[in-house]
Amino acid sequence: MIKAFRKATTVLFFILPLFISAQIFQPKNYPQGYFAWPVKAKIGIAANFGELRPNHYHMGIDVRTDQKENVPVIASADGYVAKVKIEPYGFGRCIYINHPNGLTTLYAHLNDFYPALEAYIKQEQYKAESWKLFIENIPANLFPVKKGQLIAYSGNTGGSQGPHLHFEIRDTQTDKVLNPLLFGFPIPDNIPPVVMRLAVYDRTKSTYEQTPRMYPLKKVKGVYTTVPAVLSLPTDKVSFAITAVDRYTGSTNQNGIYAADLYDNGEPVVGFQIDSISYDETRYMNAHVDFKLKTNGGPWVQHLSRLPGYTNGIYKEVNGDGALDISDQEPHNIKVVVKDTEDNQTVIEFTVKSAGPGAAPPNNEAELFKPGFVNVYEDNNLSFFLGENQLYDSVHFNVLKIAGTHMGAVAYKMHGGDVPLHTFYSLRMKNSTTTNPDRMVMKRWWGSKDDYAKAEKEPGGWFKSSFKALGNVELYLDETPPTITPVGFKDGMNAAKLNRIAFVIRDETDELKNFRAELDGKWLRFSNDKGKTFIYKFDEHCPPGAHELKIYVEDCAGNKVERSYKFTR
Repeated sequence: MIKAFRKATTVLFFILPLFISAQIFQPKNYPQGYFAWPVKAKIGIAANFGELRPNHYHMGIDVRTDQKENVPVIASADGYVAKVKIEPYGFGRCIYINHPNGLTTLYAHLNDFYPALEAYIKQEQYKAESWKLFIENIPANLFPVKKGQLIAYSGNTGGSQGPHLHFEIRDTQTDKVLNPLLFGFPIPDNIPPVVMRLAVYDRTKSTYEQTPRMYPLKKVKGVYTTVPAVLSLPTDKVSFAITAVDRYTGSTNQNGIYAADLYDNGEPVVGFQIDSISYDETRYMNAHVDFKLKTNGGPWVQHLSRLPGYTNGIYKEVNGDGALDISDQEPHNIKVVVKDTEDNQTVIEFTVKSAGPGAAPPNNEAELFKPGFVNVYEDNNLSFFLGENQLYDSVHFNVLKIAGTHMGAVAYKMHGGDVPLHTFYSLRMKNSTTTNPDRMVMKRWWGSKDDYAKAEKEPGGWFKSSFKALGNVELYLDETPPTITPVGFKDGMNAAKLNRIAFVIRDETDELKNFRAELDGKWLRFSNDKGKTFIYKFDEHCPPGAHELKIYVEDCAGNKVERSYKFTR
C-alpha cells in the first residue's frame, strides 16, 4: 500500500540585432589578486569549479602539478592553519587555511605537510589512535603562515585519479565554496563556451517519465540556432536543457560552464550561476542535470529550469521556474546566453510553438510519488518512506519482487537507480527465518555500483537500514569474515631491509567497521589511502629488536578476524 502525506505546517532563425538582455545576476565583487597561485608549477588547471561529476559538482579547481607528485604547495595568502583532514577517499590529506579577509583556502590530495604540522598531526593521530582524522578549530597562533610559505607537497591521495592539487576558496563563516576563477588568477581565457545540443522536455509530465527531444545546433553569424528551424511541439508546456563545455586559452580540456540565462520573447525568465555552493547543496547537481538520461548512457544535459524538488541553489527565477507555458500556440522567440567566468558568451536563438496538447498519457496504475510530500510504501515484507525533500520530480513508483544475489536473500527492485534521491531514506525488510539476526546485511545495487549496510534487527523479524539511492535491494545473512593478506611481509621474518609493512584487506561488502594494528600491545599508525591497502612506514615507533604485530579487522556485519605476526628489526 502506498500513501502520500502533505508536510504539515526560429526554430525560425530571425536576423535581428542581438537585443540588450536584462542581467539576471549581478557581477561578483570578489577580491582580485589577493590569492597567489597555490603550487610551484606551471600555471594550469585540469578541471574547473562546477564541472559535473557523479552525484555532485566539482567544488574547486584541479591545479596542475606538472604531472608529478611532491611539488611544493604554498599558502595562497597570509593566515593560519585552521583545520586538517585525513581520510581514505575524498580529500585524502587536506589543509584548511583561514585568512583575515573572511575567506578560507583548502588544499587537498596532499602528501606530507610541512615538518612542524606533520609532527603535530602524527602526535594527534597517536593520541586519538586513529589514522583517519579531522581536526577542527586549531588555535590561530599554533600554525600561522605567510603568503607564499611552503605548507605541504602535492600528491595523489584520497579520491584522486592522478597527481594534482584540489584547491578551494570558501566563505569562512558560511562554508559556502566560491568559484576560484572569479578571483583574478592569471589564466587567460578568451574562448566562449561551446554548446553541442539542445534538449526539449514536455513539462506536462515528469522529466523522469520521458525521453527529451534532442536537437543539433548550427552556428550562423556567431549565433547558434536549432535544426530544424521551427520547433513545433505537441505540448502546451516546455522546458529546455543544454549540453555545453568551456575551455580556456591554450588548453584542450573540456571544462564546465559557469552560467546560462533563459529569455522568452526578450523577457528574462530564469538563469543559473555555478558559484557559492555548500557541500550540503552539491548533491542538487542531480536536479540540475537529466540524471535518468545520464545514468542510462546518455550525455550530460543541464536544465534551464528548476525542477519542483530543487528548493534552492544555483537558479534565480525572474518570471517562473523555466517551464514555459506555450498554450497560446504563438511563436515564442527563445534566447539562451551561456557564459564562462571571464564573461565570454555564447548565444542560442530559436523559436518554439505549441502544436496543441499531446495525446493523454497511458493509464499508470502505480502510485505517484511527488516532491514536497512524504511518500510511504508498506506491505507485509517491505516498508520504506521518502521524505518531502527526497525527490526532485514526480514518478509513478513501482516495486517488484526479484531474485537476490545471495542464497536465502529477500530482494526487490525499488523502481530504479536512474531516479535520484537527495538524502538517505529509511528501509525495512522482513526475514523471520534467519539463523543469525546479528549478521544480517542489506545490499543495494544498480548497474556496476554496489552499496552495503548493516541491517539492524527490529521486533517481528524486521531489519532496518538506509541508503541514498534507489534500485535493487536485498536482505541476506553474511557470516564470512574479512581476509588479511600481507604484502611482502610474513610471520617470523627479519624485516631489517623493509621500509614498510602493508596488508590488503578484502571483504565482500567493502565496508569495514574497524581496522586496528597493535605493535607489542600499543596502537600503531597504518595509513589507508583509497581504502584497500593498509600501510605502516617504519619510524621511531618500531625500534630495532623483536616485535609482535597484531591486526584486528571487523566488517559492517560484525564478522571479525585477528592475525598475529612476529618479526625482528
